[in-house]
Amino acid sequence: MKAGNIFVFSMRALSGYPARTLLVLLAMAIGVASVMLLTSLGEGARRYVNREFTSLGTHILFVLPGRSETTGGPPPLLGQTPRDLTLEDALALTRNPSIAKVGPIVVGSAPVSWNGKDREVTILGTTADMFEIRQLAMGQGRFLPVQDPSIGTGVAVIGHKIKTEIFGNGSALGEWIRIQDRRFRVIGILAPKGQSIGLDMGDLVIIPVASAQSLFNTSALFRIMIEAKHRDDIQEAKEAVLKTIRERHDGEDDITVITQDAILSTFDRILTALTLTVAGIAAISLAVAGILIMNVMLISVSQRKSEIGLLKAVGATGSQVLRVFLTEAAILSMTGAILGLVLAYSGLGVILRLFPDFPVHIPAWSVLASVFTAQLTGILFGVLPARRAAALDPVQALSRR
Repeated sequence: MKAGNIFVFSMRALSGYPARTLLVLLAMAIGVASVMLLTSLGEGARRYVNREFTSLGTHILFVLPGRSETTGGPPPLLGQTPRDLTLEDALALTRNPSIAKVGPIVVGSAPVSWNGKDREVTILGTTADMFEIRQLAMGQGRFLPVQDPSIGTGVAVIGHKIKTEIFGNGSALGEWIRIQDRRFRVIGILAPKGQSIGLDMGDLVIIPVASAQSLFNTSALFRIMIEAKHRDDIQEAKEAVLKTIRERHDGEDDITVITQDAILSTFDRILTALTLTVAGIAAISLAVAGILIMNVMLISVSQRKSEIGLLKAVGATGSQVLRVFLTEAAILSMTGAILGLVLAYSGLGVILRLFPDFPVHIPAWSVLASVFTAQLTGILFGVLPARRAAALDPVQALSRR
């Protein structure tokens, strides 16, 4: 038997049992699609995290009050805070040549009212540098003016949601809003940006940092965001921050400096491990499909004994019969893999329609790995039935013993 004859014979044999063949193809297709879709979700999660942190800006450092420590039991996120971060600490950091911009942050919640309308809003106190650090964009007006950070002025920049809910279709620029018992004039409206690291930029009011400290009666800063001048300056900027704060805090290392790259690399390792884990779990379904192929073909051998006996009686060798059954297994697994690709990309289209902002993506390696694993599984589990068919005695096979 030539290779072409073996292929045609195998196709006819599979089409002779359509229900059984379709069930095997469905099992293999579901296994391949599961691997691809789960890896695509893991890859999408990794891209989403990268996009969210990139939206903060580039070569960013975060200065947090409190030193990160490792102690017995679960490690705390932050240690005790001997001393708060202050506005003077932030201003001292601006003198380092490796640091381009410094954005001190004070965060709180307060009621905002205008013309009888009011609602509870997140208040962010910062400086003009935050505009470029966070890569913000203005929809109308302008951002906070460049001024001495220690001077509080009554100006505010509001998010687009605040503008819509409080001012409606009217103009908000130049209007006076009341935050608690203080009055602020609206000088700008942020362009729609969505959420950034859990903070809805549309549902936010930004005021000068000194005004926020006065409003919330605090001298402490929540965080300090720093932009290094260049990507190569990140490590130098980190060391400069640690040294400056240590000198200002009487020799105490009581802050934590986190770089943007460190956060991204940590998330990347976690999400890569998660992606590989769920892909491994999904690959078990391919093994199940392979076992199904083996069982179906074992049944096929018992049902086709007379056919096998006739093949051997007319001169087919055991190796040729072996190739016939292995070809059937390969056709089943490859066709199932192709159907799995179609199913996976169809599922990807549904996910993109339901969650258009989620950057779901099927990596090329998962396509190759899924198809290769499906083919390998089908052939491996097809060896036993094929060997059993090749070992049948033609006389006994024809007599169906």
